Amino acid sequence: MVPNFARDASAAWLTGWETHVQAPLARMKQKGADAGLSGFAGLSGLAGLPGLNGRGLIPPGAAPIKFKPRLKKPVAAPGLDPSLGRIGNLEVRLATSVSEIRRAQRLRYRVFYEEMSAVASGMTLLSRRDIDGYDAVCDHLLVIDHAATEAKPFRKPRPKVVGTYRLLRQDSADRHFGFYTAGEYDNAPLLAAHPGKRFLELGRSCVLKPYRTKRTVELLWAGIWAYVQHHRIDAMLGCASLEGTDPDRLALPLSFLHHHARAPEGWRARALPERYVAMDRLAREAVDPKAALQSLPPLIKGYLRVGATFGDGAVVDRQFGTTDVFVVLPVSAIAARYIDHFGPAANRRAA
Repeated sequence: MVPNFARDASAAWLTGWETHVQAPLARMKQKGADAGLSGFAGLSGLAGLPGLNGRGLIPPGAAPIKFKPRLKKPVAAPGLDPSLGRIGNLEVRLATSVSEIRRAQRLRYRVFYEEMSAVASGMTLLSRRDIDGYDAVCDHLLVIDHAATEAKPFRKPRPKVVGTYRLLRQDSADRHFGFYTAGEYDNAPLLAAHPGKRFLELGRSCVLKPYRTKRTVELLWAGIWAYVQHHRIDAMLGCASLEGTDPDRLALPLSFLHHHARAPEGWRARALPERYVAMDRLAREAVDPKAALQSLPPLIKGYLRVGATFGDGAVVDRQFGTTDVFVVLPVSAIAARYIDHFGPAANRRAA
């Protein structure tokens, strides 16, 4: 007799479905009926089950599980073209789909976890994406190389994402979790000192190594400036990182920022007490400014050029293998030559 594999497989699948899905559901319905519940009419009704003490599915003393917000398709700002500038084959634009946000997350994974020394969780390793809860409430700036494509099986080739920045406006921060930097710095006094001003947090910036050039940095800043103008932002803030977790090995750049680029009192945020690391590790006269500037990463040098200043104290971020500093940049402090350079006229010339 020739075996009928299709019939046998179908029978096995049906048996598994009845045993492992239908039967447990039937038992749950029966327990609900015994407890006086009406089927599955709301999880709140499960509070009547023994051992849950009126707290739904959370046992006594346990913390509720916090899930990350689900990514949603970005909502375009009225009047703002997602494409914010272009130089040759490189374009800077806002992500307009969940797929593009995921591509930014994959780029961050490549830079932070594969190239640098960030420590990945199991879920991060499985997804190969750098993900946190803020991704769902931020805008994502992308640099795309139209001359380089990335292809996957059964998918149409698409231009490569080579750089990204995450943008969080104050109104969105207030509606959700606050600013990301609040996990490292007490920025409440800074915000309170400037009521009515609109702040924008910049974060999660990264660029693929072959694209870490002046052109890419300028294109990112052109995109940020277009965004700042459209949303009438008054000041930008965020954290910038020095690679490494030993502050003594970073004494020169940290001391330079403390002595030569410290934010004025009204614009200065201080590292949280439990995370505070002194930046003045060298005396002012022991700092060689030229050597210090050469030791700074390109991103921080870029901030300095446009007029940014830095907060009080550094923070060691062991997950990402970095030492972070607080950056603040009032729009009024940006030098006129940079406003002209990154403004609409510059974008038209670059297009």
